[in-house]
Amino acid sequence: MILYIAEKPSLGRAIADVLPKPHKKGDGFIEAANGDCVSWCVGHLLEQAEPDAYNPEFKSWKFEHLPIVPDKWQLKPKAATRSQLTVLKRLVKQANTLVNAGDPDREGQLLVDEVIAYLGVRGDKLHQTQRLLISDLNPQAVKRALTQLRSNREFIPLSTSALARSRADWLYGMNMTRAYTIQGKKVGYQGVLSVGRVQTPLLGLVVRRDEEIANFQSKPFYEVLAHLATEKQETFSAKWQPSEACQPYMDEEGRVLARGLAQNVVSRISDKPALVTQLVAKDKKQNPPLPYSLSALQIDAAKRFGMSAKDVLDTCQSLYERHKLITYPRSDSRYLPVEQHSLAPSVLKAIRSGAAELLQGADAPDPRLKSKAWDDKKVDAHHAIVPTEKTANLSSLSQRERQLYLHVARQYLAQFYPAYCYSETTVQVIIEGGLFNTKARQDKSLGWKQLFARQEPNGSKASGNKSTEENAGKDDEENDEFIGQLPPLKLGQALHCTRGELLEKNTQPPKAFTDATLLGAMTGISRYVTDPEIRKILKETDGLGTEATRAGIIELLFKRGFLQRLGKSIVSTDVGKGLINSLPASATTPDMTALWEASLNGICHKETSYQAFMQPLLGTLSTLIQNAGAQLPTALNGLKGQGYRKTAANKSGYRKSPYRKASSSAKRTGTASAAKISTTTSRSAKKSSASSGTRSRTRKVAAEV
Repeated sequence: MILYIAEKPSLGRAIADVLPKPHKKGDGFIEAANGDCVSWCVGHLLEQAEPDAYNPEFKSWKFEHLPIVPDKWQLKPKAATRSQLTVLKRLVKQANTLVNAGDPDREGQLLVDEVIAYLGVRGDKLHQTQRLLISDLNPQAVKRALTQLRSNREFIPLSTSALARSRADWLYGMNMTRAYTIQGKKVGYQGVLSVGRVQTPLLGLVVRRDEEIANFQSKPFYEVLAHLATEKQETFSAKWQPSEACQPYMDEEGRVLARGLAQNVVSRISDKPALVTQLVAKDKKQNPPLPYSLSALQIDAAKRFGMSAKDVLDTCQSLYERHKLITYPRSDSRYLPVEQHSLAPSVLKAIRSGAAELLQGADAPDPRLKSKAWDDKKVDAHHAIVPTEKTANLSSLSQRERQLYLHVARQYLAQFYPAYCYSETTVQVIIEGGLFNTKARQDKSLGWKQLFARQEPNGSKASGNKSTEENAGKDDEENDEFIGQLPPLKLGQALHCTRGELLEKNTQPPKAFTDATLLGAMTGISRYVTDPEIRKILKETDGLGTEATRAGIIELLFKRGFLQRLGKSIVSTDVGKGLINSLPASATTPDMTALWEASLNGICHKETSYQAFMQPLLGTLSTLIQNAGAQLPTALNGLKGQGYRKTAANKSGYRKSPYRKASSSAKRTGTASAAKISTTTSRSAKKSSASSGTRSRTRKVAAEV
């Protein structure tokens, strides 16, 4: 008998639907006509034992216990789902072959692996366990996936990475949270001060941005425009480019601060002859923006529809599981396997039938085209989010579901259009010895851009001059580099400057973070890393958190009272500021966690090991705890805690532990896959041992993240 172990019931039912019928439905499993069975987890069926299970003294939060480091990590069945674990225990024993059908990411891999390890699977049965990767719940896609089973052993690095992440997060989050909560009480703060290696640097980004805005002092600067005319009275304008001689009157960003200097230029060039000294026209093209990863979609949806990261994730999950209209949404990839290009005709047909509005006024997509999105070398456990072969009934979708489905479908359609082609002309003009420049862009062939040129149903533009790919993660800025049109010009042509115009502007503070820009900061964290040596080893794509956890981490900071919304802006609260200003810089900047993410990715790709990642962490943790005990968090003076009430039943003084359950989420981490990783971790200066307690990935984010 083959036993398929899915991550959740919905995935289990999708697998069973394509197995031989009739089916026999049991309590927690489905048996096919050929005797094969499908069963499932319900999130994590196992959870880490609490610290007091290792040592009763750890129930009370005392600084002398820290750092708590387990000698041996222990799991226990979750009370709410113990019966399902019992079902799996019986079926695993009966099965000849096991198939891991967890979600196609590192946490989904570990979720099933930990159950297999906990149930004591060994020897040939363990070595012969297979992996089923499903990113589309439609029957035809599930059938294809069943013909492409792989050895589960291939995915040990993925599971190992998830294990390392979960244990490291618990060690860091639990110990630092206890340390600063205990110290906070000494200055009168009665709440839990949750510290995590992802949530705290993220909060630090917001606090530092808020402080920069608060301390910003605006100053005026000046620009000069020359309004030019040809002999035929065709007009355009060009901007003054200050010379080296103007440097003493400019700031470090090249802005002229002396009004008199700019006014003098205006006076000198008005009603004077001008000469075209440089004229460069280049034909350029822009390839279609890549299909969406989750973060790219979250960023775009925040800009276009004002949706939070959590809104996007929840809506995508519904489109994937309930409606089966998009592929697996928790993806960090923007590429597609080459083999999937063969599905293009059927996917395009589904879009034409269900979302014809996307193609109104546009050329028909050409399924023979193959954009740069199809690249096997850039596809690992999962691929970009794209529409499935199922035809959508848009009237049955909620507004948000409809918006996101159309967004995903449009991005996929773009892959079957030629590049956007345009001509870019750069003009340099000399007036009275001064240099003036201007640029213009002229469309030659819209290509894929014709899909983005129309209005959305809500009246907003579907796209501007820049593609989603170019804009992702960047603050919105006006692009005044290009003017609309240029008259016909030639090198050496004489022009006339009809007048100069003085433009007085003021420097602007940085913008407060929004959902879009905060997600952009998390996905391109190298821009915010302070240590230049660390920045060198990070890739542009190295991020803070993962696709699956980012939405939950942001929401967690709101729930804990560290962040708040002011309109579209995300700003820090007084408690958030107080916490960041009480912590060492290493805990509030993304340098350390960015290195963690790079190392965890290295484990996935067999470039580093579990021990090489964990051992340095223990030394760092010991130092951080010592530093925490050496000074009081005085920045929290006068602030009151919130969220955790004292009870007589809990000697720690708090009703619930901040590293146990931040929400009603299922926990998704635990023991190693294939039982290949040692369950022991060296202690850090203490004889006492404690539990692990690692948490879920995003829609169910853990307290310690």
